[in-house]
Amino acid sequence: MWKRGEVVRPPVSARDATGQPAPGAPASQSDHAVQAPEIGAKHHMEKDVINIGKSVVIKGELTGSEDLTVEGIVEGKIELREHVLTIGAHARIKAEVFAKVAVVLGEVVGNITASEKVDIRDSGSVEGNIVSPRVAIAEGSHFRGSVDMQQKPAVTPALAAKPEVKPAPVPAAPQGPGGQRLVGA
Repeated sequence: MWKRGEVVRPPVSARDATGQPAPGAPASQSDHAVQAPEIGAKHHMEKDVINIGKSVVIKGELTGSEDLTVEGIVEGKIELREHVLTIGAHARIKAEVFAKVAVVLGEVVGNITASEKVDIRDSGSVEGNIVSPRVAIAEGSHFRGSVDMQQKPAVTPALAAKPEVKPAPVPAAPQGPGGQRLVGA
């Protein structure tokens, strides 16, 4: 008889929710099969990405130490120097942007500086200067500004250890009495 406080659960073959045989259940041949990794293992493999929704408006300085996706409006400065910034299709950014990688799907008015790459997708729009070693601008996107793709000079150990070569001094010509130069001597 069913009572109000009881929860009715259908039987889950001979296994509990974790996939292990239920206590007292007979073992079957499939108990020796390879099992899929635990759900918790997948969680550790994913990167944390923070989302700012399209109804959010931020005025001021936005900094962080994780990847960020912006769908709303930001006015001021965005600084994620070691992380990926994705400017979503609904985003309207009026800011100076500093990131490791900047992916633009929406609208940016302001300069973008990225240490690795700036990627303007087909729906993206940028009005401002870009400084990054790699820049991708998709067909159909909008870009107005300048691009500086100069990479940071890398000092290689071989060049750093190489001594500087100076020209050899020119020997002085022999001089006679009274400081006169002797020709042919």
